[in-house]
Amino acid sequence: MAMDVVGTSVTAVVALSGVLLGGWLSLRNQDRQWRRDHARQWRDIRLAAYQDFVVAARAYAAYAADPSAGITAVPHPRIADTLMPVFDAVGRPYVERLDAASTTVRLVSESPQTIRAAGAVVRNVRQIAAARAAHEGPQLPAETFGALWSSLQAFLSAARQELGLIGTPPGAYNVHQPPGEG
Repeated sequence: MAMDVVGTSVTAVVALSGVLLGGWLSLRNQDRQWRRDHARQWRDIRLAAYQDFVVAARAYAAYAADPSAGITAVPHPRIADTLMPVFDAVGRPYVERLDAASTTVRLVSESPQTIRAAGAVVRNVRQIAAARAAHEGPQLPAETFGALWSSLQAFLSAARQELGLIGTPPGAYNVHQPPGEG
């Protein structure tokens, strides 16, 4: 009889241990799956935010480059020797969209490098608008566009790195430069 109690107890302990181990492994797998799903969701959110930001910056630059754009420039209130563009009613949606997209990037980005690169894009695109206010002809200083394209490339590289993608290889074809330049 004592043997039956010991055997039954051992069997019960082994069965209970198996249930506990199985429950723990199941919980662990569910946690891993949740973390993967969570990371995937945030990656998708970041990708959409970065895409919106680039589209907004390019639309802003395209509007600012248009000779008929209604843009004036006033001295920046905090940065000496810097002009701040002021848009008319037609141009305000471009400003608002860029500001909203820039804020979204700052909210969702995990990387300070990506945030700094987005700030450089915003500064450079605003310089194009300030240049438009100062130049009435169709041509704007080429260096303003060069600075914008460089900052866009830096932003894309930082965003790709943050998203875990392969960075833009050195010497990769730049759509803003003819082949053989740069």
